[in-house]
Amino acid sequence: MLDAALDLFLGTRCVGCDAPGRMLCPGCRAALSRHAAPAWPTPVPDGLVTPWATESYDGAVRALVVGHKDRGQWGHRRVLGDLLAEAVRAASADVRADTAPLVLVPVPSRPGAGRQRGYEATAALVREAARRLRGERTVLVAPLVVSRGAADQAGLDARGRAANVHGSMHCPSVALARLARRSAHAHVVVCDDVLTTGATAREAQRALEAVGLRPLAVAAVAATRRRGSRATSSSPDR
Repeated sequence: MLDAALDLFLGTRCVGCDAPGRMLCPGCRAALSRHAAPAWPTPVPDGLVTPWATESYDGAVRALVVGHKDRGQWGHRRVLGDLLAEAVRAASADVRADTAPLVLVPVPSRPGAGRQRGYEATAALVREAARRLRGERTVLVAPLVVSRGAADQAGLDARGRAANVHGSMHCPSVALARLARRSAHAHVVVCDDVLTTGATAREAQRALEAVGLRPLAVAAVAATRRRGSRATSSSPDR
């Protein structure tokens, strides 16, 4: 009855199967992965820490990410936050018994992108994931900042993306600077919505390493599927 009412009054349909009612029906939500896996891009950027992703960037997951980021469908944040939290769990499994805090660092948007959308989409997902993880351990969220403009990444190959974002981020956060002086007491995970070539994640990693913080891993909601590869082992970052 709820689905019928939503279809009648709002005209909404599931982004996965197009059934009338909720924007993600119970069946499509249940079909989402509950386990993250390494998602290495091809080629792998030099020095990239292990990237983890919970889903492939296609089908319903792609529609959820695009809707959340570009269409103001903020209700998707809960589902995407669950997927990101699972990637963070996998990325930090080796330090699960450690009582040191887990610091999640959202990959920042290009300058102006957040203003155009009305909010920082990736940061919102990271805060949602952090809420889910805080029942398990101490979790902090700390931002990076884009220090120079980078062009839109659409249409660029892996080399072009790496050149486009190189040197574009820096780490001004007082909290992160403090952690840099006590880096043995925290585990840092770079977080993004989608991994494509690894270029953006690698630049975020560089900015953190510049202040003495080496990330433990990268965690993402989803990774693009590389041609001729298996989704569980060769997916990448944006």
